[in-house]
Amino acid sequence: MNAIVLAILVMVGLCLARVSVVFSLVVAALVGGLWAGMSVEQVIGAFNEGLGGGATVALAYATLGAFAVALSRTGITGLVADKTLAWVGARREPGQLGGIKWLLFGALVIVGAASGTVVPVHIAFIPILVPPLLGLMSMLQLDRRAVACVITFSITIMYMTTPVGFGTIFLNDILTGSVNQAGSELGLQVTPEMAPRAMLIPALGMVLGLLVAVLFSYRRPRAYRHQPVAVAAREKTELRLSKRQLAMILVAVVGALVVQLATGSMVLGGLLGFALLSMNGLFKWKEQDDVFTQGMRLMALIGFIMIAASGFAGVMKASGAIPELVAGSGALIGNSPSLAALVMLLVGLFITMGIGSSFSTIPIIAAIYVPLALSFGFSPLATLALVGTAGALGDAGSPASDSTLGPTAGLNADGQHDHIRDSVIPTFIHYNIPLVIFGWVASQVL
Repeated sequence: MNAIVLAILVMVGLCLARVSVVFSLVVAALVGGLWAGMSVEQVIGAFNEGLGGGATVALAYATLGAFAVALSRTGITGLVADKTLAWVGARREPGQLGGIKWLLFGALVIVGAASGTVVPVHIAFIPILVPPLLGLMSMLQLDRRAVACVITFSITIMYMTTPVGFGTIFLNDILTGSVNQAGSELGLQVTPEMAPRAMLIPALGMVLGLLVAVLFSYRRPRAYRHQPVAVAAREKTELRLSKRQLAMILVAVVGALVVQLATGSMVLGGLLGFALLSMNGLFKWKEQDDVFTQGMRLMALIGFIMIAASGFAGVMKASGAIPELVAGSGALIGNSPSLAALVMLLVGLFITMGIGSSFSTIPIIAAIYVPLALSFGFSPLATLALVGTAGALGDAGSPASDSTLGPTAGLNADGQHDHIRDSVIPTFIHYNIPLVIFGWVASQVL
């Protein structure tokens, strides 16, 4: 068995057995490395070397968490949640509550889409905004697996299709850049304008998965215990924002977005947003350290998991198992382009499931996939669709992905939402299967 396949099976098996994701990643890396013929010292060295890449992501999430906590200190998120609950409290008729459910879904999609584009806090908004709404979800008997699918969709679909915010990094810098680098000696040249077109058909698969989740799979009521929620950094205060303070909040949000787009750094964007919000007078200057610390604590678990995932990825790269996996699957392809596309997508699913990030997967697989796609006669658009979809596969269903960790961080605030069974498995089923189908279709028609 290929070392990557074995390592991912071990990781998923341990996670299903309710073992910590960080512990599962470390054990899976050790098993995969030893199976590939590495010594214990080599596995530890590769794991430690890989940790560096995750540290950058963890620092970015820490600053975005601080930015999100500072936003919550302005009172906006608490005010919205309180007014929503008060409004719902006066409308308890079943027909009206059903309409509220769809309004809630629509609001989560809009907020999630904005978090990766115009308000670049990524998943840091989820532990701030979602816990105050758990009472509303319990009142509606709303299945939180459906909510997890909605949130995962909202934070994934934008970077796959829209070159703004995180989409600029994914589509322009990573996808287009990696394909051009891999195809430079083969005469392949793609432009940033081609990437959104190539990812449009695979994105339709995400839309189909979302509709199936909310309309069929999880539409039935599901009862939850009503219990208090400890909401991080939320203060029950009757706070009124002046026009100056509203203007400062707007400047902070726009400034964070502009800096991130200009520099490509989430860290600098988050720091600027935090600095501007700290000057609006809503919390004292001496409280800055406490607010920043709360933001780091908010994202600490996710940061540690992303660091461990980077160490896991380092071991998988050092093992040499990725080229072996692709080469081994090539024996199944023969001369069939359609079968080649399917195998490439499934291999991408396994790789991303282990690494946990489509952003980190594409540079790894592009060097192998681009020459293979060109040898089968795929067009530049089809090649972009194959590489992009193969990278996005697994992001929605990996235990170590921020696309699943984020929803769990918010929905499990009262201890009634399991990460693996209520976030990972539902998103894996409803997004990875359609992505394989629609990604394959894109490779055949583009």
